[in-house]
Amino acid sequence: MTIELQILGSALRAVAEEMGAVLVRSAFSANIKERRDCSTALFAADGRMVAQAEHIPVHLGAMPEAVAAVRERGPEPGEVFVVNDPFTGGTHLPDVTLVSRTDVGFAVSRAHYADVGGAEPASLPAGSTDLYQEGLIVPPVRLTDEVLTILLANMRNPDERRGDLRAQLAAHRLAERRLAELCERRGRDQVVAAMDELYAYSERRVRTAISALPDGRYEASDSLEAPEGELVVRAAVTISGDEIAIDFAGTAAQHPGNLNCPLAVTRSAAYFVVRCLTDPDVPASGGAFAPVSVTAPEGSLVNAKTPAAVVAGNVETSSRIADVLFRAFGQAIPVPAQGQGTMNNLTFGNARFTYYETIAGGQGACPNADGPSAVHVAMSNTLNTPVEALELSYPLRVERYALRLGSGGPGRFWGGDGVIREITALEPCRVSIVSERRARGPAGTRGGGPGSPGRNVVDGDEVPAKVTRALDAGESVTIETPGGGGFGAAA
Repeated sequence: MTIELQILGSALRAVAEEMGAVLVRSAFSANIKERRDCSTALFAADGRMVAQAEHIPVHLGAMPEAVAAVRERGPEPGEVFVVNDPFTGGTHLPDVTLVSRTDVGFAVSRAHYADVGGAEPASLPAGSTDLYQEGLIVPPVRLTDEVLTILLANMRNPDERRGDLRAQLAAHRLAERRLAELCERRGRDQVVAAMDELYAYSERRVRTAISALPDGRYEASDSLEAPEGELVVRAAVTISGDEIAIDFAGTAAQHPGNLNCPLAVTRSAAYFVVRCLTDPDVPASGGAFAPVSVTAPEGSLVNAKTPAAVVAGNVETSSRIADVLFRAFGQAIPVPAQGQGTMNNLTFGNARFTYYETIAGGQGACPNADGPSAVHVAMSNTLNTPVEALELSYPLRVERYALRLGSGGPGRFWGGDGVIREITALEPCRVSIVSERRARGPAGTRGGGPGSPGRNVVDGDEVPAKVTRALDAGESVTIETPGGGGFGAAA
């Protein structure tokens, strides 16, 4: 890779990062401007991802499918398309994606909206059984004034939604300007060549790292906590030379609830694990995932068919897929013990406001160090909502926010501790909790003990891992998140 191409590659990555900065700084909702639940990326004209800002892992594998769906509709320069359909390149309905044409390809942004309609405020119903209950479904369509009117008419708190959408549009206009400036300075042909080389460079680095792994077939499984019982996620990882094949044959069938996920989300989780274990510092482009193939039976939990409910699949099943794959790779190379394995999704809302957050927990211990406490790990990678920002914007009061001391699993190296977060509603509203690792804590590795399972309490009563119910003013919700597993037998 020549010095000039390195400079151009850095410039392309800088554009993707600046898109993210504009989106975060311009957004209205706390979930985007405080928690940074969003991603931005640049794509070549043929639909290959060439640069993604370091944002949300679960968006890694799904963005290319959104671009492919838009390309089929013949977008023109200056046009912006909007999509959130999980079965045409989305993840779950609250993740709204914009795709626009640039001089050399496409700019893409994805942001989690605090509401997109549906049966419950904040569009995260714990008991949804089909996609229609989870919110407004938007196939790839040109974003016109008429389409915007329809979108906002079907979302709660439309002024906040409009503000977030305008923030995304501002990020796209910036990308168009920056890429035009880059083409003017360096020449369009050179910029296109840099895109190709950036993609190829990431692929070469990952293939080299895969070649250092021991060849073989490694299998693992784990389960999810569904109301009807445990759902098994099973995977086989085959390492052969400089390629990895991941197959989810044997995974549970698509179920009536919302833990299903489209194949794009399954790919995202797989790509995340491979990147962690091969070359974590490789530039985030589609080339890094070219050596990885992912297959799953159609109609299974990890390759659901429309109109399956998927709102929890994107957040909880993706986390379990990552756990299973780390466990499989752990038969070949050292990997950390299991982290909390859940995002601890929590929403509040009524006709006036909607609020969504995920809550940190303990990460698993490493082969040579204790696990970190109170972090958003694996597929989340978001921040917490600061107490001051939450209380300033919403009729909610944070009563307690603390480490859950002693929740990390014991071992030669201890797992990280989870957290305790207690929030009181100041006016009547609805609350939804979508979580995992409540029945069984994250597993330890090589003799290490498990982390403590999580716990959900509403108005003094312990409730299941997934619940939606009404809250009166003055009632509180307490989430105790899991600790990470320990590594190695304790001395």
